[in-house]
Amino acid sequence: MHDNRRLAAPPAILGATLMAALEPAWAQVAPAALAECAAIAADSQRLACFDRLSGRPARPAAEARPDAAPAPAAGAPTAAAAAPAAAPAGSESMFDKAWQFDPSTPRYGLSPYAANYLLLGRYTNDVNTAVYQPLFDSGLFKPGTTIDSTEAAFQLSFKFRLLTTDDRRWALWAAYTQQSQWQVYNDSGNASRPFRETNYMPELIVSWKPGMQWGGWQWNLLNLALNHQSNGRSDVISRSWNRVIAGAGVENGNFALLGRLWWRIPESDDSDDNPTISDYYGWGDLSAIYKWRDNSFAATIRGNPSTGKGAGQLSWTSAPLLGPLRGYVKLFSGYGETLIDYNWKQTTIGVGVTLNDWL
Repeated sequence: MHDNRRLAAPPAILGATLMAALEPAWAQVAPAALAECAAIAADSQRLACFDRLSGRPARPAAEARPDAAPAPAAGAPTAAAAAPAAAPAGSESMFDKAWQFDPSTPRYGLSPYAANYLLLGRYTNDVNTAVYQPLFDSGLFKPGTTIDSTEAAFQLSFKFRLLTTDDRRWALWAAYTQQSQWQVYNDSGNASRPFRETNYMPELIVSWKPGMQWGGWQWNLLNLALNHQSNGRSDVISRSWNRVIAGAGVENGNFALLGRLWWRIPESDDSDDNPTISDYYGWGDLSAIYKWRDNSFAATIRGNPSTGKGAGQLSWTSAPLLGPLRGYVKLFSGYGETLIDYNWKQTTIGVGVTLNDWL
């Protein structure tokens, strides 16, 4: 084990110090071997080298590493158990996504609000001709003009975040929804394929994420909105109302519930186009949404318990068919599918495509 190499001063001094401090067995070890161990930069490898020279058994790898974490005491929770479980893939909150509560979302920007759809065909079992009778009586339409039971319909709906907090839990939104019923297949008389009805609905909405949990349910949405809805018509077919709407949303995995209550802002008798609209539209609505394999199934009910009138709607949004386009089927029964039909009961079914689900 002897060689003739000359040692540099620092290793020689370190080697001499170690030899003096160690047990007598170390005194028999050649300085060159000690110097070789002392020259090793890694702490664990240098210690193992000295252990071999002293005849001590090799230390376990975990013990030899000074930076190794100590073994947990019996019964103590492991780091994996103590840390909160990561959310499973695909479990993103539906309300977080729809209302951009994630702090990483842009502070300002345009996003979908309700569904943006095109119904290529919408059929009703009972055409509301009575409301348009004054137009026929005035000669606006030629004799023989009818209203088709089948028409097209589309809806455009978006919202823009005006203000928000850094954590995105509070926000002020401006929203706009437009729904149109188009007699595109109607060529009777001088109908000239008119738009039978268009409803305009601007809103100001304050949204908040409570972020509260109980059981498997999460309360992730609380909204307060100022809502105006009108059809932009005049005289006998003018319809409009203003509401304050409060809404709350809870969810559990791929199932969500959204409930809303509204209060109609009073109008004077001489300016109220539809004084009984609350009798038919009701005081609120409740929606349930279930998502399965990228399909979405939704049900909504609303009504006025004191009058027994209201409406129900079922819809299915398919998985993507072409790019962002999804299949869309909507079944409605009751009063008020549009403002002009607020006091008209009918059952309709429409089939088409949509760019987004509303949640």
